[in-house]
Amino acid sequence: MTRKVTGRRLPVRAALLVLDPVLLMLLFYKPHPVLINTCGRPGPVTGPVRRVFGRRAQNVPVMIRRRFHLRETIATILADDDAHIGAARDGIIAARQELERYAAGDPFFLSTLEPYPVSSGIAIVDRMADAGVNSGVGPMAAVAGAIAWAGVEAMQEAGAAFGIVDNGGDIAMLSDRDVTVGIHAGASPLSDRLGFVIGPDPAIRGICTSSATVGHSLSFGSADSVTVFSRNPAGADAWATAICNTISPEDTSVLGRVDPGEVDGVLVIIGSWLYRWGCIPDPIRVSGRPDLITGGLL
Repeated sequence: MTRKVTGRRLPVRAALLVLDPVLLMLLFYKPHPVLINTCGRPGPVTGPVRRVFGRRAQNVPVMIRRRFHLRETIATILADDDAHIGAARDGIIAARQELERYAAGDPFFLSTLEPYPVSSGIAIVDRMADAGVNSGVGPMAAVAGAIAWAGVEAMQEAGAAFGIVDNGGDIAMLSDRDVTVGIHAGASPLSDRLGFVIGPDPAIRGICTSSATVGHSLSFGSADSVTVFSRNPAGADAWATAICNTISPEDTSVLGRVDPGEVDGVLVIIGSWLYRWGCIPDPIRVSGRPDLITGGLL
């Protein structure tokens, strides 16, 4: 029996970076190969390669990017308006305070590595607990995604049509334009070279990444990165942890437990091995910006 392991997210962890959406489809004027094999039966990403030429997006607003650090939370907030940055900060602070107040009376919530059903009436607590139960891990495996979700919800309530919170590699986003998201996968040769163009969507989405080789999150896995796409940012975070704990090139059986009603798609990187499950955006070749990676210092 494989023990499901999850850990509290520490500020060192960083797995995704959001790149300025100054081009449609690609980051630069020159062509990059795009890997085709993004929906349908799960399997390694292989097969035909096509080249796509990008063009400059017209009338794209200047994006504001701010770092926000509150104890374990080290996040990057992106918005069009400083007021929406402030709303995200307020949402993150309020969510943390609610979680901390609840945990003061239920410390087991913070320490358990197993699913822990809770119905508290507190949004962040219940979202984390539900995500852990659905994916088979402890509720703290969903904390970064749930906090990012609270930040973007606050931006939406403040009138934002565009807002992103990247909480150490766990992204919640609301977007009215194309946004390129790159993957940082540690020492993998694919690290900072692959990304996705995420199209406009009025609904909040989660793109969360877990890694066994980047940062100090507790994991028994070997993946350099596991990226999960979902309409539920807390669920994306928990499933990324659960999959990262066990998946390997020889054993992808954990994906058989993933609910396609909850998770849109998964991309796994282990060394030079690339594997996808479900429907994900077309992976594209990007030239990464390490300075945009959200994370703390060792």
